[in-house]
Amino acid sequence: MNKPARGSLLGIEHLDAKEILALLKLARRMNPRKARPLLRGKRVVLLFYEPSTRTRSSFEFAAKSLGAMTTLVQSSGSSIEKGESILDTGYTLQGIGADCIVIRHPSAGAPQLMAQHLDIPVINAGDGMHEHPSQALLDAFTILKHKKSFKGLQVAIVGDIVHSRVARSACHLLSRFGVKITLCGPPEFVPDVAATLAPGLRVTRHIEDALRGTDVVMLLRVQKERLGGEKVSLQEYVARYQVNPARMKLARRDAIVMHPGPIMRGLELTAEVADGAQSVIRDEVHNGVPMRMAILARAVGKAR
Repeated sequence: MNKPARGSLLGIEHLDAKEILALLKLARRMNPRKARPLLRGKRVVLLFYEPSTRTRSSFEFAAKSLGAMTTLVQSSGSSIEKGESILDTGYTLQGIGADCIVIRHPSAGAPQLMAQHLDIPVINAGDGMHEHPSQALLDAFTILKHKKSFKGLQVAIVGDIVHSRVARSACHLLSRFGVKITLCGPPEFVPDVAATLAPGLRVTRHIEDALRGTDVVMLLRVQKERLGGEKVSLQEYVARYQVNPARMKLARRDAIVMHPGPIMRGLELTAEVADGAQSVIRDEVHNGVPMRMAILARAVGKAR
């Protein structure tokens, strides 16, 4: 097995603050509407074993904005559907000329495995319940567009923490900069062990406690199929954890509301909050393109 190729992005956990800040700085230089030929002649493969709208599309737009050619490979309609292993798929894509592979996979560790066997950069676009590094970076990019710095910030992450790769990457990143993070949700979604995700995390079962005085409210997707039965019911989740205008008044007046999507109006938050003045959800989606331009430029372009 090899060391992952230079430029690979497999997770946030092993990035230091300097590397994170360098990527955020590079993203500020990227303009999706002004093409830059940093990846001219490069071939970027989007290898998606799971459905995706935001991540896949923004990586594709990012690559094309930098002059790269893109190829989408999905599990359905490819050799993957016939049972081809992830490594053989990787070897094939590298063999036919891929310069970089952006991969989303339902199994934790799949991008790391591929990166250890290939000679080209591999970018993790979400692996199981492990990490989603590009989402954490674009969320950090979004926060810094609305806040002067990470210093002294209080962030509440509300929802299904235990199943969220977004939450894991966010906790790893924000804790690098001393951000005070509170995790909130029912025990089924936020077990006490969640506090071990990163240094200094706090867990609470009370949404009012989580939101009081916070600067950033980061909501997570809650899948309806994980509600009901012996677990927390949909009605109970809405009553105890839904973020609505009354609860937002507990946060700071200039607090922002974030959500990686897809949002479930009427479950995780109300329409008034999703579309309100404090919501930066649409901006968050928009920021995915310049952030992923920076990630690709670092991986295979001239911007190292």
